[in-house]
Amino acid sequence: MIVFRGGTVVDYESDTLDILDVFVEKGKIAKLARNDQFPAEGDFEIIDITGLHVMPGFIDLHSHLREPGYEWKEDIESGTKAAAAGGFTSVVCMANTDPVNDNPEITRYIIEKARKKGLVKVFPVASITHKLEGKELTDFGELLESGAIALSDDGKPVMNSLIMMRAMDYSKMFDALLILHEEDAGLSEGGCMNEGDTSAVMGLTGVPAVSEEIMISRDILLAEYTGARIHIAHLSTKRGIDLIRDAKKRGIRVTAETAPHYLTLTEREVLGYNTKAKMNPPLRKEDDRKALLEAIQDGTIDCVATDHAPHEELVKSCEFEEAANGIIGFQTAFPLLLEALEGGSDNIKTLVKLLSYKPALLLNIDAGSIQEKKSADLAIVDVNARYTFTEDMILSKSKNSPFIGWKMRGKVKMTVVNGKIVYRDNQVNDS
Repeated sequence: MIVFRGGTVVDYESDTLDILDVFVEKGKIAKLARNDQFPAEGDFEIIDITGLHVMPGFIDLHSHLREPGYEWKEDIESGTKAAAAGGFTSVVCMANTDPVNDNPEITRYIIEKARKKGLVKVFPVASITHKLEGKELTDFGELLESGAIALSDDGKPVMNSLIMMRAMDYSKMFDALLILHEEDAGLSEGGCMNEGDTSAVMGLTGVPAVSEEIMISRDILLAEYTGARIHIAHLSTKRGIDLIRDAKKRGIRVTAETAPHYLTLTEREVLGYNTKAKMNPPLRKEDDRKALLEAIQDGTIDCVATDHAPHEELVKSCEFEEAANGIIGFQTAFPLLLEALEGGSDNIKTLVKLLSYKPALLLNIDAGSIQEKKSADLAIVDVNARYTFTEDMILSKSKNSPFIGWKMRGKVKMTVVNGKIVYRDNQVNDS
């Protein structure tokens, strides 16, 4: 048995914010107790974490591990090392691999590779349509039975409304979660940043916010019509928030995520043709950023996901229009979200809700809270640690982050998966 002694336990589900010892045995949380209720010595290993916070391990509902097919960008081993360093104990990886995860063999391959090489739990998402082409539905039943946690064509929108409606009808048979990339491909064609004054000054073709909002509106209406369960990925616009807020009031089964970069950056980050800030959807305006923060506080946004998208230097160090979309995010998610929420006890609980509790609830997995008999997945953090995020800290194969050189507050000190310490004080434990 291991005892994590003296830390402040933060749990959203039980509304806990208290100094408690966490007893871990056989991969589960065996007991939560005050320090004075148990002797200082006994038949257990004591790890003193006084001054630190103990949170349920973070769950990333949206990431790209790139395996199979793009292992030079990232693979399951390197990606889960970076995830562990960021306090993530579970990651959900999208289907846009090569080959696409559109059949049970690929799903099983990812699960088996993660079992052998992964430091954290990996949950593969299978595609909605074959080859992400938006034309023919995959076999949802077989994919879910083989281990897929949800279905998504992330990276590409399902443009055909009939196909999308059939996907929603089909998903209801399994109460499966559909994670939707919302973008009108016609409206965004050729665009490489947010459409507005900044794109005009830079002489770049923009992607209008309405491209995202039209598809959110369509899919909300289809979800209302079919009764399906949908989740809006990487939400970035104020009007999109309003659409989701209204849909929730009407009882439509819709949830939403945003990413740390949309909470901390705006379109001005790309000035100077900074390709490390190029992503899809693009960074939006300051009003959108503020609206996202408000939507977190009122519950319109259910969770925060990284959209971890590693790329090699070659496809980022080129002309802005040609550069690949996406940034890495595992190791910066916690400090960026902590800063965006501006600390404080209530906001610490909100952070746990966004990174742990709600993702677990949406995925229906044994995680997201610190309670007896639950899986011992923990992120032990120093909320007051201050440091500069440097490239040498990055454990991903790729270094495409706009946050290199940023002064951060909040650092993951230890990550525990099924009772095993997989990351501790800047070192991974992959033995």
